Amino acid sequence: MADMKRKPERSSATMVGDLVGSREVTDRRGLHRRLLGALTQVNEELGEEVLDPLRITVGDEFQGRFASVGAAVHASMLLRLMLSPDVDARYGLGWGEVTLLDEDGTQDGPGWWAARDAIEWVAKTQAQAALGEVRTAYRLGKGSDGPGEPAINAAVQCRDHLVGSLDDRSRRILGGLMRGDTQVEIAAEEGISPSAVSQRVRRDGLGILLSAAAELQRVR
Repeated sequence: MADMKRKPERSSATMVGDLVGSREVTDRRGLHRRLLGALTQVNEELGEEVLDPLRITVGDEFQGRFASVGAAVHASMLLRLMLSPDVDARYGLGWGEVTLLDEDGTQDGPGWWAARDAIEWVAKTQAQAALGEVRTAYRLGKGSDGPGEPAINAAVQCRDHLVGSLDDRSRRILGGLMRGDTQVEIAAEEGISPSAVSQRVRRDGLGILLSAAAELQRVR
């Protein structure tokens, strides 16, 4: 068979992610199962927005491709809440053209390079005490016409700080609300009163985080 020509595709949103501090985890198989389960759930949650399902690539790194930047941003939020509190991860998001290199599905192109640049920036930035809660960054691929970097990065950095400031219970409550659970259902699962859940929603800004997540998901 003749060599396959490079096949460019339409621009799309890319995600490259990896786990933070995973080498210190003793139960590596358990960690792998936890990550695999979360990736599967997010793929199911986002449905048709997923162009290439999130999957583990090498070691603790994972990647996926989406129809919109909003879907990629939402996927990063869902994953962080699903993995919390025991597993931490960082996310590089990109937008740009993706090229299919061979029949095995190997991909390349500005979309992936942008996501890689983004996650490398996150890894460096986390080392700064003032920006230690940053987990997500977005880059626009060279020559790509898509959602601009400043607004997306401002939003995800504020989101990351707010989520990082929550205690474990409030993160679980936020995760439940994002799944569509009612406050009564969450209260029963947490063993607390619905009023206590409502107080956390107001006090910890969970309502703002939910509203921001819904707005960001609309970004095309």
